[in-house]
Amino acid sequence: GPIGCELAQSFARLGSKVTQIEMAPRIMIREDIEVSDLARDSLTQDGIDVLTGHKALRCEREGQRKFIVVEHQGVEKRIEFDTLLCAVGRVARLQGYGLEALGIPTQRTVAVNDYLETLYPNIYAAGDVAGPYQFTHTAGHMAWYAAVNALFGDFKKFKVDYSVVPWATFIEPEVARVGLNEQDAKEKNIAYEVTRYGIDDLDRAIADGTAHGFVKVLTVPGKDRILGVTIVGEHAGDLLAEFVLAMKHGLGLNKILGTIHTYPTLAEANKYVAGEWKRAHAPQKVLAWLGRYHTWRRG
Repeated sequence: GPIGCELAQSFARLGSKVTQIEMAPRIMIREDIEVSDLARDSLTQDGIDVLTGHKALRCEREGQRKFIVVEHQGVEKRIEFDTLLCAVGRVARLQGYGLEALGIPTQRTVAVNDYLETLYPNIYAAGDVAGPYQFTHTAGHMAWYAAVNALFGDFKKFKVDYSVVPWATFIEPEVARVGLNEQDAKEKNIAYEVTRYGIDDLDRAIADGTAHGFVKVLTVPGKDRILGVTIVGEHAGDLLAEFVLAMKHGLGLNKILGTIHTYPTLAEANKYVAGEWKRAHAPQKVLAWLGRYHTWRRG
């Protein structure tokens, strides 16, 4: 997963020999295949041995030597290691706080409603302990709703809004996404169009020596309404913020295209991908008529 990729690359760059074991057929399984492939290439270039489709079975010792036994295509394999790091997610600590005595429902998280209230309307939960996301930025987002509802709920309550939630994987190059990607859209049977801009063409990226990656935008067919954005490249998480704002407030690619972006900056990639969409949706009949008109004017 993303955390495993981040830690693997970090330790590799600190000088450790790293083997990354992934049970899924590819790393970062929630992202599109091209994103997974780019991430794997980057990790491999850092000397990481990326093993996908390998299921960890058990650990064994032979004297002072330690091994993890994995299974791949029905065959077991032993991999020697010094230190084993498991990136398998987190579970909220729910015991010892009196939740059982109060009868507040808990499973992996504390059960809350749309206002972040528990079974008792004067007890709220926010962040990882309540889910559904385990991000620092969503925890802060939820905390605002919990605080406002706790203070002013007698007058007005606000439902927590998860409609536009961004996230990023902090490997190099960064991977950032908000909304749908292609595999999500296909699974949900949502029609979409893809517009793509290669960051290798961006002046600032060329000057910085980071001319790699892309911006990929999914839109409603024939319209500029944004369904989702994936960015791969340097500072992808920073670049994504403009699209998060656009999606949150219903702004389409035309609005981004019409916004001046400072030159030379990485943020121009957002404007250029909007320009690619506009070029693909240019009114061809009108352009042909204008061409004839200006030809006539030139005599």
